[in-house]
Amino acid sequence: MADIDAAAAPHRHAIILAGGSGTRLWPLSRSNMPKQLLALDGEESLLQQTARRLLPLVRADRVTTVTHQDHRFEVMGQLHAVAPALADHVLAEPVGRNTLPAIAWAVAGIARDDPQAVVGVFSSDHVINRTEDFHRAWLTAEPAAEAGHLVLFGIRPTEPATGYGYIQADRPLMDGVEAVNRFVEKPDRPTAERFLEEGGYYWNGGMFVFRADRFMALLARHQPALADAVTAIAEAGTPPSGEAYAELPNTSIDYGLVEHADRVAVVPAELGWNDLGSWEALYQQRGKDADGNVCQGTVLTEDSRNNLLWGDDNGSLLAAYGVEGLALVQTRDATLVCPRERLAELKQMVARVREEHRELTETHVTVARPWGSYTTLEEGHRYKIKRIVVKPGGQLSLQMHYHRSEHWVVIAGTARIVNGDEVVYLEENQSTYIPKTRAHRLENPGHIPLQIIEIQTGPYLHEDDIVRFEDTYGRPC
Repeated sequence: MADIDAAAAPHRHAIILAGGSGTRLWPLSRSNMPKQLLALDGEESLLQQTARRLLPLVRADRVTTVTHQDHRFEVMGQLHAVAPALADHVLAEPVGRNTLPAIAWAVAGIARDDPQAVVGVFSSDHVINRTEDFHRAWLTAEPAAEAGHLVLFGIRPTEPATGYGYIQADRPLMDGVEAVNRFVEKPDRPTAERFLEEGGYYWNGGMFVFRADRFMALLARHQPALADAVTAIAEAGTPPSGEAYAELPNTSIDYGLVEHADRVAVVPAELGWNDLGSWEALYQQRGKDADGNVCQGTVLTEDSRNNLLWGDDNGSLLAAYGVEGLALVQTRDATLVCPRERLAELKQMVARVREEHRELTETHVTVARPWGSYTTLEEGHRYKIKRIVVKPGGQLSLQMHYHRSEHWVVIAGTARIVNGDEVVYLEENQSTYIPKTRAHRLENPGHIPLQIIEIQTGPYLHEDDIVRFEDTYGRPC
């Protein structure tokens, strides 16, 4: 395609959906680091790839990203690395309520400022390998959207997949656009095979283009309480409370709106699309060695074929000998071994892990924070050892702990430390001690990342033993 000038389309907007609980790709994906924030198909995360894919068609300041408040700062940081303006338009839901409230909140804000906006809605956790075809589908959808249709992208099926919903097209509406006859739930295999034989059926990839005022009118007609709520939130210009947001309907855009609309269209497209909804989908997506193995990380294979071998990114070795058709996924704190043919049943194991080792479904050993990250190196009875990295200019909250004391040793950079009534600066190889119940704060005033080793001691060492007095990042005190 010829180069596209995003500024030439002043009413084009986009919404990125960056929610998700992060369990289908366990143990790599966790609730605090779901798949859209991971680099599964390249060096950038799926979120970053999505944002970069949009920018040729839409200005960065007209992209709104909706995520959960637990992921807000990681999402903002990743988007800032793609284009700083992207990080200025992130909405953080206090409670997850499915796709319709998330989209409605974003559209209400766009419609308030630009009623003529034509909005594209895209998931952050999908792979699209054919970017030019994606752009072509988006541009093809816009005339139908401007004419008042709610337009979906229909992915041309390549197999009788049973894990996707289907769209049945009816008749041509305009060049490259067809009217939608009906939506079909995830079919059984014989039905999916029949769809492929008959033609005219497409996978529902969860991508939409519509006019903002048309969306809000549909919302007022079919979900009036939600329409009133998101309009009030947009007019207030401040995030809603958790209690208020939890009252919104927990429904998808498909069930709550699209299937009730009277003017729905589809753009059939071949995008090289994959939703990476499972380890098997990732296996099919990634390149393979001569023996059919997908290898990620430091991996050695011998007499092994058709395996997914995903090693820990800290450099530890994953060696596979004499195995076939397995998924072997290694992280620092958990390892999955499963026949590839049974990966569809993985949710049963994840449910058991959640019951017996809940923390292993929630966080990784390394946890991102708005000021940087921390990595748990070791823990035992009455002690825990962490490596804390603080970005230049970053600072932790002013806080104290009831049950633990902390020893800090600087291993790189310069630390500014509030320790009770004292303010001290520490450099490499210098240390300090923070008694329990003493207010303290760690800050990086330098230009390189600050790294410290923190040794916690005490009878209770969980993260909820934090009392915040002040916080730069707006977290509750």
